Amino acid sequence: MATTTSSTSSANSALIAQLNGTTSSGSATSATKAMSDQFMKLLITQVQNQDPLNPTDNAQFTSQLAQINTVSGLEKVNESIASMSSQFLQMQALQSASLVGRSVIVPGSSLPVSNGRASGYFELGSAADSVKVDVLSSAGRVIDTIDVGAESSGRHQFTWTPGEGVGDTSGLRFRVTATRGTASVSSTALQSQAITSVAAGTSGNSSLRLTLKDGSTVSYSDVRAFGG
Repeated sequence: MATTTSSTSSANSALIAQLNGTTSSGSATSATKAMSDQFMKLLITQVQNQDPLNPTDNAQFTSQLAQINTVSGLEKVNESIASMSSQFLQMQALQSASLVGRSVIVPGSSLPVSNGRASGYFELGSAADSVKVDVLSSAGRVIDTIDVGAESSGRHQFTWTPGEGVGDTSGLRFRVTATRGTASVSSTALQSQAITSVAAGTSGNSSLRLTLKDGSTVSYSDVRAFGG
């Protein structure tokens, strides 16, 4: 009888190990239920065949029942989280439609000219006593330099009007150079772009993907401001 008890207990341990292992999402629920039923049958068999002179400790039964209940509970929690995640992505997709057509300020150095003027933005990691913005042609050649002067840390805007000697203004970009004394100050070029389309996130990456007017895409988390 003792041998039967030992082998049945080993089977229980193997069953619990399976329940705690990995299971494909499509069959997780049915597999867990089947294993739960099998566990109860093994447990009843163990009680029926235990040695009356050396019965299994009640604490062992309690521990085994607690383990099977824990695994079943975790499975239900995982199902609830998956359902909530799916609903969140659906809501996100519906809400994202209102973003199309709006302008956003995002990292980038594009400098489009509209109505004879261009606007750009930049962020400084700390205060600078000298900030200069170089306007670059599509080929990367410096065609003008804007002396912004001293600026505090944070986001700032600048405007630029093409001079008479500037011909083609398509594909213009800019770069920022900031210093404090002889030390360089970190800076980030920012651009204002209109959103042309929005793609909802996935279960692996819940962040919205924004497609901008120039064809580039950015994550919603990269947006510094709306209405730039």
